[in-house]
Amino acid sequence: MQPVPPTRRSIAAVALAASAATIALALAGCVESPAPEPTTTRPSSTAPPASPAPTAPPTYDPEGSAADNQAYFDHVIAELVATNPNPKGRDLIDALVNGGFDKSAMEVTPDETSVRLDADAIQFSVRIGDDCLIGDWGGGTASSTVLPVLPTGTCLVGTTRPIDW
Repeated sequence: MQPVPPTRRSIAAVALAASAATIALALAGCVESPAPEPTTTRPSSTAPPASPAPTAPPTYDPEGSAADNQAYFDHVIAELVATNPNPKGRDLIDALVNGGFDKSAMEVTPDETSVRLDADAIQFSVRIGDDCLIGDWGGGTASSTVLPVLPTGTCLVGTTRPIDW
C-alpha cells in the first residue's frame, strides 16, 4: 500500500485543530480560579509582644575613654544641630562644655577661611587621655571618630583658634 498524499483539506483540518488547541490553552489561563476559602484564626491567648522600651540617650562618663564617650559626643552635637542647623565653632564647643566635656581639653578650627569666606567644615575635638574625640561639621552633616593624640600632643592638624571665651 502506498501512503496517501495529504490533501489541502487534511492540512487545513490539522491546522484548524492545532489553532483550536492553542486557543483553548490560552483561554485556560484566563479562567478565574475559585476564590480561596477564607480562613479564620483564633485570637491568641497570649498578648502581643510589648514594644521595646525606648532607649535612654547616652550619658557622659567622666571616667570613661574617648571611645566610651563617642555616642554621647555625637548625641550632644545632634541635639545642637536640631536647634541650630548652622552652628559655628563656638556653638559646638559650648554645647560640648554644657554636656560635661572639659573645655581646656578642646580644640576647634576657624569658622572662616583666610579670605573671610565661611569654612566648608569645622573640626572640633576633646582630648581624653591618650585619645581624641574628633568631630567634623560641614555640609549639613556631623561625624566623629576616635584617634590617638598626635605626637604634638594635640588632636587636630593645622590651624586652630583659641578657645578663650
